[in-house]
Amino acid sequence: MKILAAGAGAAAVGLYTWRIEPHWLEFTHADLPVAGLPGELDGCTLAQISDLHIGPKVDDSYIVESLQRLADLKPDFVAFTGDWITYRGPQQFEQLRRVIAHFPHGRLGTVGILGNHDYGFNWRMIEVARQVSEIAVQAGVTMLRNRAIRIAGLQFLGLDDLWSPYFDPQGLLGEKGRDPATLVLCHNPDAADRPVWGDYRGWILAGHTHGGRCKPPFLPPPLLPVKNRRYSAGRIELSGGRTMYISRGVGHLLRVRFNVRPEISVFRLRAASS
Repeated sequence: MKILAAGAGAAAVGLYTWRIEPHWLEFTHADLPVAGLPGELDGCTLAQISDLHIGPKVDDSYIVESLQRLADLKPDFVAFTGDWITYRGPQQFEQLRRVIAHFPHGRLGTVGILGNHDYGFNWRMIEVARQVSEIAVQAGVTMLRNRAIRIAGLQFLGLDDLWSPYFDPQGLLGEKGRDPATLVLCHNPDAADRPVWGDYRGWILAGHTHGGRCKPPFLPPPLLPVKNRRYSAGRIELSGGRTMYISRGVGHLLRVRFNVRPEISVFRLRAASS
């Protein structure tokens, strides 16, 4: 009987890990204090979406439903932090077009960056990245590839992916990093440890890790696609006056999650106290 009970328990956990949690999306809410934030933006909302992984492993219907749920919240800004697709071939481009036709737009602005999977195999397929970016732009997303944009008084600095051939943020951060009311979008959290940040003091919104996908209770996740083991999910305090938030992402590479639910973060912008 004990063996049967143990087997039934293991089967139940396996079923939950495979069938339930990968699609059990959580909307998280937190304040995001920003230095120099214009008064008219205090209290506005910024939604962070990350790691959709549109492709052969994630159900399109789940992604569309997740995007529609966010649209119902009517965020003021939407920021996407990379990995639009999991590339297996040119068919992913048409799939991306179909799915992000449902991508929610912020009342004031919608911005995005690329992740490593948007560069195809070995993160080196430049034409894949170009097409992904172009499709996102056609869907109304302002794509930031080592460039900045200021929307309604809030500046976004979008970095190209750390593992891509085009990770080169020094010039952008050097020119714009000291500007008030600035946020950085950076897919891979390991970039936070690179000596590229100069005088930037503020928030970095990242993704990439999926929170480790499976996390034993009260213990860190055993597998993470980053060198710095601190960088799993949530708010991370960094040196130099910087703070990073790592999204657990919406999609997956393998349909397995345990104790690491998929996430869309909805931040309330606040003026940082001096």
